[in-house]
Amino acid sequence: MKEILNSRHYMKEEFPFRIIRTEQGTIAEHGHEFVELVYVVRGKGVHIFQGTEYEIHAGAVFIINPGETHAYSVEPGGRMEIINCLFMPSFIPDALLSELEITESMDYFYVHPFLGHDVRFNHHLNLHGQDAATVLALFESMIRELGVRGLGHATLIRLQTIELLVLLSRYYALMQSQRSCASPRQLDRVMTAKRIYGYLERNYDKKITLDSLAGLFHVSTRQLNRLIREEYDKSVFDVVHEIRIERAKRLLIESDEKVIAVATMVGYDDPSFFSRLFCRHAGCSPREYRSGRDRAAQ
Repeated sequence: MKEILNSRHYMKEEFPFRIIRTEQGTIAEHGHEFVELVYVVRGKGVHIFQGTEYEIHAGAVFIINPGETHAYSVEPGGRMEIINCLFMPSFIPDALLSELEITESMDYFYVHPFLGHDVRFNHHLNLHGQDAATVLALFESMIRELGVRGLGHATLIRLQTIELLVLLSRYYALMQSQRSCASPRQLDRVMTAKRIYGYLERNYDKKITLDSLAGLFHVSTRQLNRLIREEYDKSVFDVVHEIRIERAKRLLIESDEKVIAVATMVGYDDPSFFSRLFCRHAGCSPREYRSGRDRAAQ
């Protein structure tokens, strides 16, 4: 079984954030429960995701989602320095997203990480010149704040993280605009649907209502349902349940948490409802799904 890095070993629940600058050597395949934002400061290496190798070098930026596994390879005698920014999705609260009105400015966080693997890693950002210097300065400021822990450091780091994601989204939008052939109206509808889907992926464990989701993305509940239906051929809550059940499957395979705990972890207060829903999606109960895992491991 691949190693899954637990958030409790890397960050505190009340401040679920950590940032590390390190010389990265070859590292075995692993996963984690948190978001990992990676920036390559200097050097080069190979990033291995889902068995495919992607060359990375100074200026490369990419995101690994909770539950995904990856690895690194660096040639003997080679050098690759990276910054790892680790945080839970809850580190960026909905109230702040709503207050700042930035849900349309976070596509590198809510859209790009949920595209197909080849698109994500063959077209990850590669920053140069002033863009690279600006992003590196933000990372370094966050490292200093976390090290010194002065007055208001938690607030500054949270705001700097948002600033960083907005900047990366701006660079990503420029990269996308050079490739897109869709009309502005069509592209806007598709991107809004993808943003909503990405938000649900990041926040599957929260209590989600149509009104709160529509308010966050500045659409009516009717528009919300139509956008998701057009893009994914599912209702909003069908998407929510699908995301939650997929996450539950990973938890059942990767952890020894009780089924009732898994239900709570993916957003269900009623274990019986969770079990019925799981059976409908997976064709078996959560316990049977886990037993199949155990038999396969023997």
